[in-house]
Amino acid sequence: MPGAPRADNRPPYARIAEHYRALISSGALSPGELLPSIRALAEQWNVSTATADRAMKLLRDEQLVQGIPGVGTEVMGRPVSISSGAERHDRSGKTKSSWGAGEESSGHTAGIVAAPEDVADVLGIAAGDDVIRRSRVYRDAHGIVAHSTSWIPAEFARVLPELVESERLKGGLSLDLIAQATGREVVKRVDEETARIATKQDLKLLELERDVVAAILVLTARFLDADGELLEYGVDLGAPGRTRRTTSDLAQ
Repeated sequence: MPGAPRADNRPPYARIAEHYRALISSGALSPGELLPSIRALAEQWNVSTATADRAMKLLRDEQLVQGIPGVGTEVMGRPVSISSGAERHDRSGKTKSSWGAGEESSGHTAGIVAAPEDVADVLGIAAGDDVIRRSRVYRDAHGIVAHSTSWIPAEFARVLPELVESERLKGGLSLDLIAQATGREVVKRVDEETARIATKQDLKLLELERDVVAAILVLTARFLDADGELLEYGVDLGAPGRTRRTTSDLAQ
């Protein structure tokens, strides 16, 4: 027999925000539609108006809705979905850019750092060993789409010093440059998707308030060469309210 439903221990404002976030993401609420008033939300969910207002503030911060004085809270257009590392790699091969439609990137940082334990396990090195860390934030008209980090073996800094410069790379992604400089191309990609409650560090990277309770998608990608050696490990943190959307053509 199935077990009893798991209790939802999130604060009321987070449950209200998630309810409307899901309706917006699924298309059940269309751009231009109005959400209930703060007073109506408070009565419907049996919470204070302050709690209802905090839920709407969270959705406004995520650029899913906007407040219109004298009118109410309006649903905005559906945000860009999160691209996987493989999708960004494929896109770069065609366009020399990892941006999706309506996206741009900012906050590019890079450098050689001590490998965190989880990253070291993936790269097959000891925790604390040198590793290249490159990060950037993808945004669209709604705000942050994802915070993206690339972890690259430190050896590549010798042939590609631009990998440790805090600027957007020219001529493609890091993997494109590695292939051009060394001949080592990606022949296998391993993608994983998980969901978790955002940690304090996640909230900081996604530019959210520290006391927010939010579920996020975490997309990881391992890029391997013909010898099975790891060329790059990518980690994308999807902002709350973002979805993963893929389309498959099943026509024969």
